[in-house]
Parts: sequence; C-alpha cells; structure tokens
Amino acid sequence: MKKVNYNNLNRRDFLKRTAIGVSGAIFAPTILPSCVSGTGANSRVLIGHIGVGSRGGGELKDYFLPLEASRSVAICDVWQDRREKGAKYVNWYYKKNEIKAPECKPYLDFEEILQRDDIDAVHITTPDHWHVTAAIKAARAGKHVMVAKPLGLSYPNYIKLGKALAENDVRFHYAAQQRSMRHMQLGINMIKEGKIGEIERVDVWAPGKNPVESPVCNEVPVPEGFDYDRWTGPAPLNPFCPDRVTNNSSWFQNDYSIGFLAGWGAHPLDIMVWALKDKVDGVYSCEGTGKFWPEGGIYNNILSWDLKYKYQNGIELHFVSTDVASQGVLNHSEIKEGNGTTFYGSKGWISLSRSTVQSDIPGINQKLNDFPKNEKGWILSEENTMGQMFVDVITGKSKETCPLDEAIISDTISHMGDIAIRSSRKITWDPQQGEVVGDAEANSLYVRKMREPYTV
Repeated sequence: MKKVNYNNLNRRDFLKRTAIGVSGAIFAPTILPSCVSGTGANSRVLIGHIGVGSRGGGELKDYFLPLEASRSVAICDVWQDRREKGAKYVNWYYKKNEIKAPECKPYLDFEEILQRDDIDAVHITTPDHWHVTAAIKAARAGKHVMVAKPLGLSYPNYIKLGKALAENDVRFHYAAQQRSMRHMQLGINMIKEGKIGEIERVDVWAPGKNPVESPVCNEVPVPEGFDYDRWTGPAPLNPFCPDRVTNNSSWFQNDYSIGFLAGWGAHPLDIMVWALKDKVDGVYSCEGTGKFWPEGGIYNNILSWDLKYKYQNGIELHFVSTDVASQGVLNHSEIKEGNGTTFYGSKGWISLSRSTVQSDIPGINQKLNDFPKNEKGWILSEENTMGQMFVDVITGKSKETCPLDEAIISDTISHMGDIAIRSSRKITWDPQQGEVVGDAEANSLYVRKMREPYTV
C-alpha cells in the first residue's frame, strides 16, 4: 500500500484515508525497550496520571502503585482537592511501604506534565470528550499513552492520534480491562482456533443507563478550586451547575459522550473485535431503534437500543442494551449477566461476560469454567493487571495488547449505532474511506467541532 503524507491531509482527506490508519502499518506496534527514558529510579517507567476522579483514582491505586517496574510521579486534575490529595496519597504510599521514588507532584494543566523530560508515559482517565485530545498531545510530546474507554467523539482525531503515535514512536494502550482476564483470554483463543467453527453471528449487550434521574441544571457560580473551563475543554461551554460535572452527567450529555452505548458498550464490543478483528474490519450496514432520556433534564443521550449490523462477509451483529437483551438475547444463558458477548459458530456457541462464561459444547464449557469463583459463582477476575500490561508494552516485554486500530473499530460500532438512531435511517460504514457511504449528514455526527484554545 502506498504511504500517505499525513502532514498534508485536510479533514476530508483524513476521513478518506482510514485504510492507512486502521488496516495498514501506521498503527503497527514496534517493540523498542529503549523507548523508556531511563531517568527514573533504577530506570523504572515514570508515569503521570491525568484525571484522578473515582475511576482514575481507583486505577492509580490498584493498577499502578503496587508495580515494581514503574513509579507514579505526577497527578493532574481540574479539581484542586483531587490533585493535591492524589499526590499526597502517592507520596504517603511510597513512604509507608519504604519504596524509593521521586516526589509525586500535583498539576492543574496536564501539558506541564508533558513538558517534563523525565516522565515516560501518561495514564488518561478524564471524561470521554478529553480522551483523544489529551492522548494526541501526549503522543506528540513523546509520551506513551494509556487511555480509558470509550475512545472518543470525533473520527478525524483518531487519525491524528495514530499519526502522532507513529511519528513519535510511542506505544498505545486502550484500558479495556476485560482483556486482562484469563477466562476471556481462553475463550478468545478457542474462538480464534475454530473450536466453535466459522462464526456466523454475534450478540452483544451492555447496560444503557445507571439508576438515576436526569437533573435540571440551575446555573450557579463555579466553586473555588474547580477549573470548569478546563473541565469543559474542547466541548461547548455550557452554564455551570454541580449536576453537570458528575460522572453520570459526563456520560449522559451528548456534548461530552454518546452515553453507555459506547461507555459500557466498549467492553463487550471490544471482546468481539478482539476475536474477529479481520472479519469485522470491513463495510457494514447498521439500523435500529433507541430511546432517549426524557426531556426536561440535562441528559440527552440514548439509554436503550436495539441495533442490527450486517457485514459484507455475512456476519451479523445484534447489539442491544441490557433491558432489551432480557427479552430474548439472553435466552441461551443459565446465568444472565448484565453485559457480554455471545459468538455463534457452525459448531456451537461461546458466551463471554465479565464474571461468567458459558458454551453449549460440554468440553469447552468445562474448560472455560475451570477458574476460581466466589460464593455467588462469579469468576474472580484479574483486571488489576492492566497497569502491568501497559508497563510491559512500554518496556518491550510484550506487543501492544489493546492497540489503537482495534479500539477504533469497536468505538465506531457504537457511533454507527448512535448515528443510525439519531438519523432514523439505515446507514453503511466504509472503514476504507472512513465515512458513512453517501450520507453527509450522518458523517457530520462523527466529527466534533473543538472549542478554542483546546484544539489539536
């Protein structure tokens, strides 16, 4: 394939050159142990953390602080108390456990972290609308990148991220933690080895919402110690109210995300792409129906959906929210978990969920369930190994475990569902061209205008 000069591409060109980014060599991982600066204590990987709210703070404590091969040396958050308490906790943890480490410092502006020559990598766990913007800036600064799921909101920025990774020879790690689970790994290997035959169709389901109500936003002054402008970043600047900037609000407002269609859907869709990448990286159609949050509050994303996709190679995908799945998609399951991926092959099926696995082939079912379980019968997972997986990718001990091209494929499936529901029509996505075929209006929904000065 002829190499494209990405420096000369405009937005239209980006949309037309997806084949280079997703199917070609631009995202191919390169294993170079020398990519770590070696400036840290005993040449350990030095990591900066961007976003330390409930999820980011939890990953900092569970994924990274216990690691021998890395040290957390910078904390960034737009909430003053979060960044200061986060840095204080890291320093306390290292001192308490008699671990030699540089001082962990708090930052308001993550670009100050990117300017530090000693920092090797960043761990990004911001609201969805900041994911790719922060990752592009980090890659351009030569930092390895771990990004929370879902990927993002604007397709052209995915191409910019791939370009930045390739030009600066840095690694990417998509934080789809189910890939670290041994029962998932075993099931994926069985599917790839043809244990259930040729795959004919896939069912995917995920929760559509949390059990909350959509709040009304009554504007109040921004509190001291919170930088609302930076929190908003590239998104439109809306009137401030405390309810707008909670976890739920960032998930369920369209300025910041497309809801759990991607936020939860990213997990089981990633499992499908992991198993079938070569078979689902082609042209497909999407159509279906969905329900939105009731009018009157600030939540305006899709909270329930029933979507059908058909690939040109014949594979069919049925992607639904959990409430819809309970009406038939879960009939095969003895244990009905709220999210999962069921692969139907010519010889039988395998169903993979976060805490349960099942198959209609007895021998396969027995092997898949040969893992420690709790008193409720849920498989005990190993998702806290994601930090180590990232460090191993950085240091060259393993290839990219959760690469960008696969993240783009799964994220785009969510966006096509969102677009099909919002446009009320059947659409066709062509990954080679990077666009919905013959539908300018649909394509416009996958490109977000970025607010100055938070552009890339």
